[in-house]
Amino acid sequence: MFKKILIANRGEIALRIIRTCREMGIRTVAVYSTADKDSLHVRFADEAVCIGKAQSSDSYLNIPHIMAAAEITNADAIHPGYGFLAENANFADICKQYNIKFIGPTGDMIRQMGDKITAKETMIKAGVPCIPGSEGLLESAEEAKKLALEMGYPVILKATAGGGGKGMRVVWEDAELEKNFNAAKAEAAASFKNDGIYMEKFVEEPRHIEIQVAGDQFGHVCHLSERDCSIQRRHQKLVEESPSPFMTSELRKKMGEAAKAAAAAINYESVGTVEFLVDKHRNFYFMEMNTRIQVEHGVTEEVINYDLIKEQIKIAAGIKITGKDYEPEMHAIECRINAEDPYNDFRPSPGLITVLHTPGGHGVRVDSHIYAGYTIPPYYDSMIAKIIAVAQTREEAINTMERALSEYVIEGIKTTIPFHQQLMRDEKFKEGDFTTKFIEGFKLV
Repeated sequence: MFKKILIANRGEIALRIIRTCREMGIRTVAVYSTADKDSLHVRFADEAVCIGKAQSSDSYLNIPHIMAAAEITNADAIHPGYGFLAENANFADICKQYNIKFIGPTGDMIRQMGDKITAKETMIKAGVPCIPGSEGLLESAEEAKKLALEMGYPVILKATAGGGGKGMRVVWEDAELEKNFNAAKAEAAASFKNDGIYMEKFVEEPRHIEIQVAGDQFGHVCHLSERDCSIQRRHQKLVEESPSPFMTSELRKKMGEAAKAAAAAINYESVGTVEFLVDKHRNFYFMEMNTRIQVEHGVTEEVINYDLIKEQIKIAAGIKITGKDYEPEMHAIECRINAEDPYNDFRPSPGLITVLHTPGGHGVRVDSHIYAGYTIPPYYDSMIAKIIAVAQTREEAINTMERALSEYVIEGIKTTIPFHQQLMRDEKFKEGDFTTKFIEGFKLV
């Protein structure tokens, strides 16, 4: 087992990793930017190293500085968390080159799933259902038009190196295609320095359902049930839950087997998530694989009583997994609390937290790095906390979440708490009647 792990991340995920490391008797190294010198992950790690200025490019994305911090602290492993360098194949390669274990898959595995065209080709070979679409990148708007007419509208244009909804356009008719193709290409180039665009059939009334998987260094793969991530805004998740209210035992088995096939196709090592779109007829299609721990991993942990960070560390240390497929034993719902103003188009709201009261009680888990007197910097993602409510049934979990949200007091900044409170009271949400388009018609009052 590792003696010391450097955590190449910040905020709540860094704190989450520190907690598991402490339980496992592993020492930790926090790295931080000048903007994060007062963050809790810095305070609770055994050691801390400042790696640069506030901008991510100068700190959390600065590979030489992170590797230098690992070297001077004699860390024998690096945990990347999520975001930043978590799915950077070159970073994984560099860790291997310097004999520091990257707690995650190899660089080659990340590459195979990082490029969406390559990933789709791999999935088709593995027999995993994929959405009909272009075979490779589109060279021109004319080529896109021809294919769209063959598949039938609506279609969706996507950036091959994309994420977070950037370089993505839904096209409903032939007259709209050329301008959307050019816009998607330009946005992809600006966001990812890669203007490659491909096209798929647009799945109407979709659910976004993902399967958590784990694979070890000995070829064993298992799935750990599903999470429904359909409540999202501009392709950014806001609420996740397990089990999905749309799921059946038969569908879970089929999707679980497909997710395992996806992981096995690249000999996947570590925990990861295979994401699917599921239509109203319960046909499911591979969307992408996240080769890292996810923001919403705590939802799965709560419904199967399973520490995914611990499992990730054990796999990296060469320990075999159980190989057992899991069924959810409870119902869990997670609300992401962002420093945003939901009454003002979710505009970011960084600043000083003057008052904080965190909810508790049976069935409530809060993962967060904030405290009264902490200043949320404007340089990073706006998520500041995750509340997870867990209970025997979905109805009870919603009631627990509503109670927890009513107790959560954060003053000095705006947060998404009012949005989540209204959502928990929404009749269609309570009935499980929603798709990825649900928030588009949701009006905050």
